[in-house]
Amino acid sequence: MSDPICPGSIERLLEILEGKWTLLLLRHLFNGIKRFGELRRALHPISPKTLTDRLRLLEERGIVTRTVYSEVPLHVEYQLTERGRRLEPIFIAMGVWVQSEASDPKNELVSKSLSS
Repeated sequence: MSDPICPGSIERLLEILEGKWTLLLLRHLFNGIKRFGELRRALHPISPKTLTDRLRLLEERGIVTRTVYSEVPLHVEYQLTERGRRLEPIFIAMGVWVQSEASDPKNELVSKSLSS
C-alpha cells in the first residue's frame, strides 16, 4: 500500500482545493444546502465573481452540485456531493489540530487566530 500522505497526494488535494476562499466555502456547505446569497453573506467580503468562480470549479471537480429552480423567483442551491462530504473528516482533523495547538503558549499564531 502506498503512503497516504506522500507529496503527490498532498499536491493533488491542494490542486482540488485551490483558491483563497475554497476551504471557507466548503466549511459552510458542510452545514447543508445553501443558496448563492447565503454563501455570499457568510463569506463577506467575497465578490460575486470570485464566489461564482469557486463554485464552478468545485462543481467541475465533482465536489459540489448546483440545482437551478426555475420557479419565480428563480433560485439556485448548492450542496456537497458524496465526494465533497468525504472531505469533512479532513476539516474536522484540521480543527482538532488547531484546538490542540492553541493550548500551547508558544503557538502565538494559532492562539491569536482563535481569539479573533
